[in-house]
Amino acid sequence: MDSEKYMSVRITTVAKALPPHSRATEDILPFLDTWLAGQDSRFQRKVSKIFENAAVDQRYSIMSPEEVFTQTTFEDKNLIYRREVVKLGEEVVTKALTQAKWKATDIDYFITVSCTGMMIPSVDAFLINKLQMRQDVVRLPVTEMGCVAGVSGIIYAKNFLQSNPGKRAAVLAIEAPTATFQLDDYSMANIVSAAIFGDGAACVLLSSDEADEGPEILDQEMYHFYDSIEIMGFDLTNSGLQMVLDKSVPETIAAHFSAIVEPFLAKNKLSPSDISHLIFHPGGKKIVETVEELFGQWGKNLDDTREVLRQFGNMSSATVLYVLERFMNRKPESGSYGLMLSFGPGFTAQRVLLQW
Repeated sequence: MDSEKYMSVRITTVAKALPPHSRATEDILPFLDTWLAGQDSRFQRKVSKIFENAAVDQRYSIMSPEEVFTQTTFEDKNLIYRREVVKLGEEVVTKALTQAKWKATDIDYFITVSCTGMMIPSVDAFLINKLQMRQDVVRLPVTEMGCVAGVSGIIYAKNFLQSNPGKRAAVLAIEAPTATFQLDDYSMANIVSAAIFGDGAACVLLSSDEADEGPEILDQEMYHFYDSIEIMGFDLTNSGLQMVLDKSVPETIAAHFSAIVEPFLAKNKLSPSDISHLIFHPGGKKIVETVEELFGQWGKNLDDTREVLRQFGNMSSATVLYVLERFMNRKPESGSYGLMLSFGPGFTAQRVLLQW
């Protein structure tokens, strides 16, 4: 019984997919000029600087910039979201299954995470039909965990697989933050989120089948901050999902950092210096700089995190999985440890300990 209880769970593969529209940041600036026409010239310069200094060179989107900067209803934007996430979801799950040489009917547990649009039935129901998954596949749609949900999905999959030997799970993270851009909102939260966010999807396949290979999940934990509900999230307004993003996020992370990382590793008889691979969610330039400085004391860097932010922007829950894919493709040396870490609304930090 004990061997079943402690079945090893492995990450078999990670795949990513990007929506059809993309623009370099410099090509977004003319749209800003039009959007900000009539605003104070100093404010216009400040907004341009925020975009130029966001450390995001390019972003992808489910809609063209013209559509993003067009005044529409929540319903109009959400219809685009609904249509495009199903397409993107089918593409990325198919890609992951092909990489793993699995069939759609091999999936026992299907977790989908997204916070940037609303749809009931959720995207997983559409994909069960499109991919002809088994009729007894267990579904779990996760909608309200924001940027942290990619790691949350892995935690839920791990718990399911650990108690169910010989099973397989898919975690699909699919986000379209551009669908949440508010044309009438000139707040810093809306501007900063527009400067750092982009759209994208990722799929992770996990297994408790001994025949499947990949890094093993040794441990996982959530850490919830008290009294910080208001620093990150969305307000649901008549015009859509309106970003809540407080400038205190980096310092809040810094204040709790030791409590988040050190006891979790100590429980596994490890210290930060034992971690070779930092798989950190690219929340934004300031968050990356803050966390890199904290890890810097152990001689660690966040080069992969920074590179994902540069190439794609922050794609909410999917982004940390893009970082994970970079490490998976590198095929790290056997025995080396990786730490996945994300932050999200709540406020919450979630982490997963991996060993290759």
